[in-house]
Amino acid sequence: MQLLAFLAIDAAVVIAGFLVMWQVCVRIRDVTMVDSLWALGMVLVAVTAFAQAGEPTPRRLLLTGLCAVWGLRLGGYLLWRWRDHGPDRRYVTMFAKAHAEHGWGFAEASLRLVFALQAPLLFVVCLPVQLGQFSAEPRALGPLAWAGAALAAIGIFFESVGDWQLVRHKKDPAKAGQVLRTGLWRYTRHPNYFGDACVWWGLYLIAAETAVGLWALPGPIFLTWTLMKWSGAPTVEGRLKKTRPDYAGYIATTSGFIPWPPKKA
Repeated sequence: MQLLAFLAIDAAVVIAGFLVMWQVCVRIRDVTMVDSLWALGMVLVAVTAFAQAGEPTPRRLLLTGLCAVWGLRLGGYLLWRWRDHGPDRRYVTMFAKAHAEHGWGFAEASLRLVFALQAPLLFVVCLPVQLGQFSAEPRALGPLAWAGAALAAIGIFFESVGDWQLVRHKKDPAKAGQVLRTGLWRYTRHPNYFGDACVWWGLYLIAAETAVGLWALPGPIFLTWTLMKWSGAPTVEGRLKKTRPDYAGYIATTSGFIPWPPKKA
């Protein structure tokens, strides 16, 4: 029951945060900022779990600290992208279809299709920073935790550098309409998604040294599946195949997820 209460408080924070942001998005009639809430919300959950846990053990500090570095960087970047690019066309298309097929207004469509879906998914994905903080034992960080910290650091590097390289590419008028094939994008078509997966598998390894944290496995599994098979790579590549004539060649030579030297054309 103590664990259930611990998780219930985290869940209540997630629900409250999403309801507040839903009201904000309804007022401005744009839900694009929910992408940043995905990252910032996980930081909020990690901090909530840390506050509940009590003693600031090395494992709790490491889990919360790494999650904060990852989430604040990604959340800030997504907020900047929203302000720079404007509303995400995915959501515009989604709501237009919902209105045409079901007669839903903006408030109902955004609640049903975005906020009511993303809140529970966020809770599941960030299980490592919740369950990993529940128990204070073992107090010392073992080899698995240090390996997880290294993997998470690699993930933050890939995601941060990949995003930076993509922004520079898009801002260069000379490269308009071209596929980014340099830097990290030479070795994987999705360095940002690969980095995201590494972060959460790393956090899971840190949590897995505790008996309760071991049960957080659905979090990184679901996130990786989402990035590779659902709303990550498939969505991006489906659009780029239609808008970038040379993207098929990029697919033929470049690894889809895990970084690997490119094949010969």
